[in-house]
Amino acid sequence: MKIIKDHYFHKAKRNGYVARSAYKLEEIDKKHRIIRKGNFVLDLGCSPGSWLQYTSRIVGEEGEVLGVDLQPVNHSLPAHVRVLQADIFELTAKDLEISGGMVDVILSDMAPKTSGIRATDAQRSYALNQQVLQLAEELLRPRGMLLVKAFQGAPLGELRNAFRNSFAKVKLCKPKSSRAESVEIFLLGMGKKQNN
Repeated sequence: MKIIKDHYFHKAKRNGYVARSAYKLEEIDKKHRIIRKGNFVLDLGCSPGSWLQYTSRIVGEEGEVLGVDLQPVNHSLPAHVRVLQADIFELTAKDLEISGGMVDVILSDMAPKTSGIRATDAQRSYALNQQVLQLAEELLRPRGMLLVKAFQGAPLGELRNAFRNSFAKVKLCKPKSSRAESVEIFLLGMGKKQNN
């Protein structure tokens, strides 16, 4: 993994974030008000933990955050944050409930192991996001929010359509802190529709 020592890298160091990716979430959240005080938030692909750090501050002690990643999170987090080291393809919605119930927000900064072949990587990213959408169907409260990282490429249109079926509003977000050459883009589903 190449470390980009740019403005956001140094800003993250100054502000105590474990990674510059915190600013991607902060920028999207400030614009769209995804996370609120007291929310229950599920953070998929949470390692090294900068989104957990940001989210735990916003939800405060009345809220709860559950992070899931294949990799460990090696720094201390507040008491209202739990981390599971696990594969989301092996977990059920029941495993991911927070305090025995549904969640208000699902965040996913997950990315597949990249091959360097854009079409293949876009397809792998799409498979991950299909799994996240499936979990959101079961776990996300009505009117809840879902933010996922996607790769630009053919499957993005399909993913957007799937989001439109499930959410009242769908937005594409490319935060300033995302590197210009990066193929990543974030897809935000706002206001989960009630299941009929």
